[in-house]
Amino acid sequence: MKFINIFSQNIFRGAVVAMLFLMACDTNPLPEEGSLPDLTPPEAAFSFSQGDANYLELTFSNESISATDYVWDFGDGSSSTEKNPVHAYTEDGNYTVSLTASDKLGVSNTYSENFDLIKPVVVFTPVILNPGFDEEGSDSYRDNWRNGDLGGVIQITSSPVHEGVKSAKLPSGGDRIGYQLIEVEQNKDYVVSFYYTMKTSPTGTLTVSILGGDVTDPAAVAGATLASVDLTDQTDASTYVLDSVRFNSGDNQFVAIYFSNVGVECRIDTFTIVED
Repeated sequence: MKFINIFSQNIFRGAVVAMLFLMACDTNPLPEEGSLPDLTPPEAAFSFSQGDANYLELTFSNESISATDYVWDFGDGSSSTEKNPVHAYTEDGNYTVSLTASDKLGVSNTYSENFDLIKPVVVFTPVILNPGFDEEGSDSYRDNWRNGDLGGVIQITSSPVHEGVKSAKLPSGGDRIGYQLIEVEQNKDYVVSFYYTMKTSPTGTLTVSILGGDVTDPAAVAGATLASVDLTDQTDASTYVLDSVRFNSGDNQFVAIYFSNVGVECRIDTFTIVED
């Protein structure tokens, strides 16, 4: 009987230990996959970027560590539990965004960042394509300087040049012109600079003009001219001279660089445009 009592007591004690173990497991569940022990608690962090199409839309990149759950407060009354949310604000303003990152052990950490959300300042810069006549395309360095019905297309020469390997050439016959339409900002002052050279004889003129808008009719060139410069330096046919033409764009969103000559062979190279 004593043996049986001892055996029964051992069974009872084992049952109690097993029950206590199960109770401990029930009240302290194992961490879910993705969480780390308490010795590496969560640390919240994030970065963000503005949208290209809509500057009020921010994309948040979650950079938290040791976390499985996330709560975002966007500072405008909106929130999210996504890991990497995208949030669109309704207006410019000063906002404080907070991210609370936590793990399955109940440990959490919060990171906040304050910023001014305003429309980005876009600096517009006009672009002249193939400004030095060096890019070879389907039409031998002249693709961006074709002119429709305004005149014959420019020739291309490799000597002399101001820089690079090519320059534009206008024969003495005066039946060829250069033309390129470029986008500008309205009501802005600009200066277009370039280098040119002319044969020493006979006497002639190279004219560089800025036209308002896209001009396709030769008869409309004079009326569309915003500014123009007549060039007559025939000192040295091999030495390029720097010159420029200044203009105001007025209500034009596009202007055209237009150059032509009379009486003498000319070369022109290295166009630039900057705000004046």
